[in-house]
Amino acid sequence: MTEPRLQTLYSQIGAEMVEKLVQAFYPKVYANPVISPLFEGDMEEIMEKQRMFLTQFLGGPPLYSQVYGPPAMRRRHLPFEITPIRAENWLKCMKEAFDEVGLSDHPAGDFFFQRLTQVAAIMVNSEDIEDSQE
Repeated sequence: MTEPRLQTLYSQIGAEMVEKLVQAFYPKVYANPVISPLFEGDMEEIMEKQRMFLTQFLGGPPLYSQVYGPPAMRRRHLPFEITPIRAENWLKCMKEAFDEVGLSDHPAGDFFFQRLTQVAAIMVNSEDIEDSQE
């Protein structure tokens, strides 16, 4: 008798939804004056990295690791000044993207967003500066 396979968030959400999320998210990021300075460079390349990362993060194929090595996201983000306000704005953009693509109503959506909230908190590496608050 074989044991039932545990469903991953990736199998519940699917590749198409991950792609839709990334497509909805990055225009919001680039339009957000608080976090857009952190995302200089080719948006298509950044979106591809995010798609690969989210696929792996959700339990799908290890696409990110196959190309870039272990995610080690905190270490990779240390060169960027990530403040609590920037993390909040990142999550705000992500929440708007979740709403736009229907993930907020998806059975796995809340758990997925909670995990992203944890990731955003881990990425914070700088204090907010009073006069930079939006």
